[in-house]
This record gives sequence, structure tokens and C-alpha cells, in this order.
Amino acid sequence: MRTRKTDILILGSGGAGLLAALAAHDRAPELDILVAVKGLFGKSGCTRMVQGGYNVALSPGDSAGSHFLDTLEGGAWINDQELAWTLVSRAPDCVRRLETVCGCFFDRNPDGTIHQKAFAGQSFDRTVHKGDLTGIEITNRVSEQLARRGVPVLEEHRAVALLPARGGEKRVAGALLLDIRTGEFLAVNAKCTLLATGGGPTLYRISACAQELSTDGMTIAWEAGAEFCDMEMVQFHPTGILTGEGLQITGTLLEEGLRGAGGHLKNALGERYMARYDAGRMERSTRDVVARAGYTEILEGRGTGRGGVFIDVSHLGREFVWKNFKGMAERCRDLGYDLAGGPVEVTPTAHYMMGGVKIDPACRTGLPGLFAAGEDSGGTHGANRLGGNGVANSTVFGEIAGEAMAAEAAGAPLLPFDPGAARRAEEAALSALGGEGSPYPIRAALKDLMWEKVGLRRTGARLQEAIGEVEALRERAARTRAGGGKAYNLAWQHVLDVRNQLAAAELIARSALERDESRGSHFRDDAPHPRPEGLYNIFMRKEGESFRMERRPVRFTRLRPEAARPAPVSSTVD
Repeated sequence: MRTRKTDILILGSGGAGLLAALAAHDRAPELDILVAVKGLFGKSGCTRMVQGGYNVALSPGDSAGSHFLDTLEGGAWINDQELAWTLVSRAPDCVRRLETVCGCFFDRNPDGTIHQKAFAGQSFDRTVHKGDLTGIEITNRVSEQLARRGVPVLEEHRAVALLPARGGEKRVAGALLLDIRTGEFLAVNAKCTLLATGGGPTLYRISACAQELSTDGMTIAWEAGAEFCDMEMVQFHPTGILTGEGLQITGTLLEEGLRGAGGHLKNALGERYMARYDAGRMERSTRDVVARAGYTEILEGRGTGRGGVFIDVSHLGREFVWKNFKGMAERCRDLGYDLAGGPVEVTPTAHYMMGGVKIDPACRTGLPGLFAAGEDSGGTHGANRLGGNGVANSTVFGEIAGEAMAAEAAGAPLLPFDPGAARRAEEAALSALGGEGSPYPIRAALKDLMWEKVGLRRTGARLQEAIGEVEALRERAARTRAGGGKAYNLAWQHVLDVRNQLAAAELIARSALERDESRGSHFRDDAPHPRPEGLYNIFMRKEGESFRMERRPVRFTRLRPEAARPAPVSSTVD
């Protein structure tokens, strides 16, 4: 096993990892910073896939207070309000730095101000964008800045475990990485470690995420004893492209800007079915409502023969569609659809995990030395994330994590990691190698059961069945051994992937069973309404071979649900 020392180790190079590395370097350029990414730098993860944009209050007619209330209402009032306020209050300066420091150039109005478009679930058009390819703009420009600063990057290195400090010190002292190209292990000793690997609900049959994501960061944090919150809250986007059976591209997004611009959702009968579910907001309702509406139309027989519904923007005009949604129009054309000319068949698609590792507003977890940002962390979005708050979340909290780690690492000693823990983690990863088993039937079974029993509509009975089936699949996965050698063995990597996905699946199912009401993205057919006593968060932590779960009342540190739309909230973060 090779070893390496660094001051700051960043796992992941999406929006959170990129902004963390940039902020840490610019605050303390004398520190050693190392970025490790499972895929290729600047070409993997979900931030690059962001089409729609970035929510931020920039207009004189808008305010951080209004953005804050939209975020709480969208999250069904179980958000961590300090995290939500940190998001909305820091977003304006973060966008300005993306432009002035990194060179991002977002779309403009004729007067030169940044253009902001309409997204669902918001009281103001506040979504900053670069056409419908916003994520590529952010990823490319920030990656260039890290290259200019000479920040080292390890590509195709996956994290397989967090490493505790030697001698019983309760601190994370780095991580064990697996070089996918060679099959060799690298133990990185670090003062501060950031989880920024992205969540990615690829454990569902239809998903919109980068397919290399497999909840790696969440799984290693769980094994290390980090506390998690609200894992039952999984977001399904309403409009994933429906393609031929078995094609991996099924579920790829048609972004929310289509609905914000006036797109119509129709069932196979030609009805604008959102009138049945939210007649006031129609297609501009929040994602949880719209996705569940489409799923219900399909379940009740008003969907297409392939199990979909339609989105139609043709009435907006061909010139408008191609000017404003060029990326999506081209993607649809490649798949045989004419976005500007008629309806496109779509399906709800698993998109984002609102739950995750519990953090404070400085991105610290409950484990000293470990930070988390982006989709690995939970609490900011509550029960449902507003479209456009995702890339804002990753970049804002990525910056915060970088600043906090730089400040901590500057004055902290480098504690050595426990070599016994590193060896045990290496042995656990190698246990997935050296046989004839295949992870693919297990992965397929997991995707099906999560879609059918832990998906858009749930019941207690189905959740109980799912927990049992996940446990059985975990036993199968533990016995599975991929054949072949260690170098670039994708079957081996997929065994490790499915083990991680199964761990996350159990957390989602158990947390969903615990929440015996419907709220936001979590809908129970056997408890179809939110309950007044449901304003709580579900916390989980591993304890030995078992776990502890508890409900804690939501802390209304700034606003209460009964509050009318307030004046802007004070800009001081407590």
C-alpha cells in the first residue's frame, strides 16, 4: 500500500469539490491540496450535467428573504434553516466570483445585467444560466482555474474508506483510495478531508445522474460513524426522456426551464393533467408534486403504452425553443424527437438525494477532520429541492468548506492514520475480487425493487418488503467475487458500487418506513397527508453492527410555517 500526505484531501470534482479546492488554495496557497476523482477531472459527476441554472437573488425586486421562504416552502418546512439561509445569502457573491474570478459568463439581458429565467416553485424569476448548458460552463471555467494554480488531481481514484487517526484519536485522518487504472491502493493522510462525491440515486431503475455515482461518499461516511438526516427524501424529476427499452440514456433530463417558459404536460389522452394536482401553479408546481402527478397518470392508465407522459413546448415557437433550449433540442433530435415541433415522451426519473451527512453551516460533520458539501450532505433542502438550488448548494457550500478547511489545516498538526484500519479497508475491497460472480443481476434487482417499493409512492408494507429484499441482496453482494485481475477491472468496480448502493438503499427504506406521513418527495399511500406532528427530522447513525434512529423536532431558528411572506430576513447568519 502506497501512502501520501497532504493538508487537505478533497474527494470529488463536481461543483462542491472544485469550489472547495479553489477557495482553499486562494485562502492559503501555502497548503498542500489534493483532489481525487472517481472519473476524469472536469468530465464526470453531475454538476457538468446541469442544464437549467443557479438560483440567486440578484434583482432589485427580489431578496434573499424571498428566496429563503421559497426554499422552506418547497422543502415542506423541515429544512435546516441555518443551512438554507447560508445558501440563499451567500449565493449572490458566489455567482459574482464565478464570473469575475473564474470567467464564467452567464446569459445577459440587453442592458448587460445577468438574465434570470423562471423555474418552478419560486415566487421570482431568479435562475441564472448559460443557455441550457450551465453546468458545463461552471465546470470548465473552475477546472481551468485549478489547473492554472497547479492543484494536483488524481483521476480514476475512488475512495473506499475514511481512515481514523492512530491511537484512538477521534478524528478522520484521510482516506484510502483505489487507483482504478492499476488496482493499487493509496492511503492519503490528511488534516482535513472533504466528501464531495455526489449522492446520485442510480440505485433506481430510471435515473438522471452521472452513472459512475454510487453513493460512495455517503457509504464510507456511514461506516465511519457520521450522522445522517432525512435519507427518505429522494427527489424524482418530472421529465426524463423516455427512449427505447434498456437504453441507459432513458431518464436523461429535459430541464425545468421548459416548464418555467410555459411548457405543457399532457397524458396520452391529450389532457393537461396538472389541473388535477395543482390547478393554481399547474406545470410550475414543485418537482415532488409534478413528478408524482405524472407517475399517478401512468399508474392509473392515462400514460403512454411505454409508460410515459408528454411534455410539449411546440406552442412556444420553433425559433424560441432553439434559441433558449438548444442543448435539449439537439439531444431530443439525436433521440428521434423534435422538441420544437411536438410532444416528447417523458417519465419521472430519480434525480437527487436531499438527505445525507449532517453538517453545520461551515460544512463540518460530527466527525472531527471530516467535512461534507453538495449532495453528500443533507438538511439544506428539506423534503424537496427547488430546481436551481442544486448547483447553488454545491458551489456555495463548496466555497465554505474550502475556507473552513484552509483555516483549520493552517494551524492543525497532521495526525497519522491507523494502519490497521487501512489494511482492513483494503482487505474489504479485495474481498470483491477473485471469483466468478457477477454484480449485474444484483444491481438490476436493486433498481427494480427501489423503483417499485421505495419510489415515488410508498406504503409501510412495501417498505418492509424492500428492507428484507435489500438485506438478502446485501448477502448476495457480500459473496460476489469478480473475476480477472486488479487493473481496470470494471466488474470489480461494479461489485464495490453495488455494495455501496445497497447500503444507501437500506438507509432510504428504513428512514422512509420511520416517516409515517407524506411530506415533500416522500409520499405514503397508507398515510397520504402531512401531519402537524410531522415537522421533525430523522437522524441515523451506525452503532457497531446496528444503527440508532431518532426523530428530532425541526428547529425553527428563523421562520415558522405559519409565517406570512415576510420582509427580507436579516443578512446576519447566527
